[in-house]
Amino acid sequence: MDWLIDLLPLSYTDSVVFLGAVILGVAAGVLGAFAVLRQRSLVGDALSHATLPGVCVAFIATGAKDASTLAIGAAAAGLVAATMILIIERTDRIRPDAAIGVVLSGFFSLGIVLLTYLANFNNSNQAGLDTYLFGQAAGLLEQDLTVMGLLCLISLAGVALAFRPLKTALFDMAFAGSVGLPTRLLELAMTAMLVIAIVIGVRTVGAILMVAMLVVPTITARQFTSRLSILLVLSGLFGAAVGSIGALISNSGGLPTGPVIVLVGFVFAMTAILLAPGRGVAWRAGKIMRDRRRAATEGVLIDLETALHAGAPPTPEELATVSGRPLRTVKRALTDLDRAGSLRRDGDRVYLSEAGAAAVHTLLDRRDLWTLWLEYGWRLDIPDAREPDPRRLRETLGDDLTDQLLAMASEEQAGS
Repeated sequence: MDWLIDLLPLSYTDSVVFLGAVILGVAAGVLGAFAVLRQRSLVGDALSHATLPGVCVAFIATGAKDASTLAIGAAAAGLVAATMILIIERTDRIRPDAAIGVVLSGFFSLGIVLLTYLANFNNSNQAGLDTYLFGQAAGLLEQDLTVMGLLCLISLAGVALAFRPLKTALFDMAFAGSVGLPTRLLELAMTAMLVIAIVIGVRTVGAILMVAMLVVPTITARQFTSRLSILLVLSGLFGAAVGSIGALISNSGGLPTGPVIVLVGFVFAMTAILLAPGRGVAWRAGKIMRDRRRAATEGVLIDLETALHAGAPPTPEELATVSGRPLRTVKRALTDLDRAGSLRRDGDRVYLSEAGAAAVHTLLDRRDLWTLWLEYGWRLDIPDAREPDPRRLRETLGDDLTDQLLAMASEEQAGS
């Protein structure tokens, strides 16, 4: 780790904190994804709280605050807590959320009791154990980075090697069992990976806030992709970005590293949820508004064509009266059509250009084709499950099936 620390234009302490936060972000992002996608995020919260008594027991047993020893104690406590959660859930008498709540509260209470017990002995060696509660990244040492890095590399290598069976078990455990995969072992592996991520990060962000680092990167990445392989990569990258930015902000402002990292993660997640293309709330709201405006414009275009067949070119006011639409909607639609080159004006009166007339015929043909699909589509022998797009029926249905649909309609009309 010396060469990495030397590469960073930061002080030794700040460089160690920065690298620790990056390692934490990558590990928590990739490994936490399996808990989030299984809808087991609260298990991560329970296991992170369960590490506290493990740290205390390891200190009582050894009398030293060696980071590796305390990490082993934290991991052991996490595995015991995970086992207890699974046992309680399989009794079929307690709901999973209740089982998680019982284990979380029990282990965390035990941890607080043990911390108080150690504090009452006035043992100077126990000073700093409470940092596992809220985190103290400034206390990281170079050897801690080495242990964190090794754990991260080993866990990521395990994910890469067992990606296909993990993916199968993640989304359909029953199917995984039916094809002969060791479901119990895979479930244990995913839980163990979660414990590893918690052990890596609990020293930095603390037992209370660790769940945020398990959840935030996956939530952020999920807004951009639906493929697991890409999601894991993005989760690791977002986790690293959250950790590094949070560490830099905390170092420059003299703020606690763990809470700042979590706040940066919150900003990342909310920004993605609001603005991510295709899935973001704001993006979807904008798409709905654009679709409504396009539908209104197409409706006014058809109303104008109908009015022109009935008589002289109408004014916007006359068109609004004939169509029954608000005048404001008609004027806005006419403005859009004018910009698209679909209109011509003769004073206050409007009529269609050649491009507008072609657009009307295309729109009417599309509507007629959709009507035929609604009436005769059930008779088509479609080889797969597909949902045709009303605006692109021929493209989504295919030329052959569309021609069959038109032929059915022609036969029905000829027969009647």
